[in-house]
Amino acid sequence: MKSPRILPAPGPLPDEGGTLFLWVRRGLPLALAALALVGSTLHGAGRGWWMLIGVAALAAAWPSFLRGKAFLRNRTAIVRQDNLWANAFRPLARWLGQEDAWILSFCGHNNRRVRAAFGTRRARRALILLPHCIQMARCKAGILDDLQACYDCGLCPVGDYMNAALLNRWEGRISNRSHKAYREAREYRPDLIVAVSCADRLLKGLTKIPEIPSYVIPLSLPHGMCVDTDFSVPHLFAAMETLVEPRRPSGEIQPLRREGIA
Repeated sequence: MKSPRILPAPGPLPDEGGTLFLWVRRGLPLALAALALVGSTLHGAGRGWWMLIGVAALAAAWPSFLRGKAFLRNRTAIVRQDNLWANAFRPLARWLGQEDAWILSFCGHNNRRVRAAFGTRRARRALILLPHCIQMARCKAGILDDLQACYDCGLCPVGDYMNAALLNRWEGRISNRSHKAYREAREYRPDLIVAVSCADRLLKGLTKIPEIPSYVIPLSLPHGMCVDTDFSVPHLFAAMETLVEPRRPSGEIQPLRREGIA
């Protein structure tokens, strides 16, 4: 049996970069509301219409201010509205060559709100969703059927996740299809999802299951889409440690390791 490896330290959660999305999501409606106020002052004949535009703009901006319990209560509607903004400006971001930066800013804005919501009361029933492409393409371990089939060779993030999941009793899924991950998330009915995927799939996931609060972590793609991808394992550990109530039992649990290499 292999000796257990030292797992990466979780550390603090990194700062979330959602400023760009927030400037657009909140800034444009507020600017329109200010313009409507000026218009109602300068054009008395059409004051009613200007006031109506101003109220509508303020109503559009209001959900971006909700935090904590108010955010959780209205999460489905809030995320759907935010998704409309994210998708509406996505073609412009693509044209400017900043599509991933725009999507990740949207994800960062989402993460800020989820962190604020679970800052005082941690999640009790969390689910981790990971993509199958974090496993090396040439590895034959059948982790989709049995996570402990992992050889724990240290060449991809799966081994670190397996050890941490067993040690801390985390509930997680590794999936090779997005629709399977969504279905399993709805069947498990968590109060928090911690998901890892590429930027495009993170946006899609937040759109598909807006009713479940989700903290998302982007993949890095050193070899292109869906091939030997990677992500920050300490970031995942920090999210679970910060946002989820611990379930780690007393004593140490060591996973069974199968001899072999990936």
